[in-house]
Amino acid sequence: MTSQAIRSNNAVVKPGFDLAPEYDRVTILLYVTLISIGLVMVASASIGIADQQNHDPFYFAKRQFLRILLSVALMWFACKIPLEVWKKNGMILMLGSIVLLACVLIPGVGHTVNGSTRWLNFGVFTFQVSEVAKLFLIIYLSGYLVRRSEEVQTNTMGFIKPMLILAVASGLLVLEPDFGAAAVLLMTGLGLMFLGGVRFFQFILFVIGTLCIMGLLAVSSPYRLARITSFIDPWADPFNSGFQLTQSLIAIGSGGWFGTGLGGSIQKLFYLPEAHTDFMFAIFAEEFGVVGQVFLISLFALLALRCFSIAKMALHKDKAFGAYLAYGVGLLITLQAAINIGVNMGALPTKGLTLPFISYGGNSILSMSFAVGLVLRVYYECRVGDGGKKLRRRAMDRP
Repeated sequence: MTSQAIRSNNAVVKPGFDLAPEYDRVTILLYVTLISIGLVMVASASIGIADQQNHDPFYFAKRQFLRILLSVALMWFACKIPLEVWKKNGMILMLGSIVLLACVLIPGVGHTVNGSTRWLNFGVFTFQVSEVAKLFLIIYLSGYLVRRSEEVQTNTMGFIKPMLILAVASGLLVLEPDFGAAAVLLMTGLGLMFLGGVRFFQFILFVIGTLCIMGLLAVSSPYRLARITSFIDPWADPFNSGFQLTQSLIAIGSGGWFGTGLGGSIQKLFYLPEAHTDFMFAIFAEEFGVVGQVFLISLFALLALRCFSIAKMALHKDKAFGAYLAYGVGLLITLQAAINIGVNMGALPTKGLTLPFISYGGNSILSMSFAVGLVLRVYYECRVGDGGKKLRRRAMDRP
């Protein structure tokens, strides 16, 4: 704050006084904390495999740092776009997501890694369509719930139509195969529809039907059935189908209450496959113990609660689209984190989902950062609609 003053229309406004409402500092703090932990853990968990494959112990950490810089820029970009733009273009984003998910399955177009065709290869980088599709479909659903709010609450077709779209998208994801992303998408969509006021009986019937279909899909494929059987008793075949889960459980159990210390993990040294991606939580648990696990889970819980709090604020300001969008992002982060942690702890079958903001991977951190930017924009527009004009008026009237 300087001693100078700017006089305008016989009013005094001091430089440094922020006339524009601030973005939510709590969300930003939680986001920065999570990506910082993620960067440190990528460096720790990947040091062995990076040195072996690339002769650079920090190869993956350097790449993750560049992705974080790009993610922050993308989050800032999302903060600057009015929500009305997303609301008006939700249908286009939804159709684009379906087309891209279908393109992945075209032979010669989709890029296959470890038996799964989930990426489009652009040479310089690979693009995982499912990460963007989940977010774009949330944007579409948020707009649909605003446009068709009465139909959703009173008419069965108002509930079925968006669920059919989600079913098509989920079916394409299962064909990749990406069963985990399909489950997250369906559960997030169902959560939004429930918040949109769909009749409880219809909601329960659809949930039961969805669970039955997912169960049938899980047992219809030999590799999915093998994952389920190894999940139920990983120690029955600890050196083959149960190897990844048993190594994850050993890592978590080795951490004790306070862990082995940063960099002290043994399981990351070529024992636990995908240690710096899907099983990052196990390495974190080994190095920071139960106390660290509770702290990390608390960060995710606080971020989700903050998203829900911002959504509630938006509802009070009659900004239904922003509210559903914030609710959807909160559900997406919560479900993906919960499933990843559940897989690492042996509570769920292996899904191939990353831990948001923590695991190594550009597509995940970029899409999640963009999602956080959307929530920050919801908060910003709530403040503008509520106190932005009053704030300016008070500043101009200040003697």
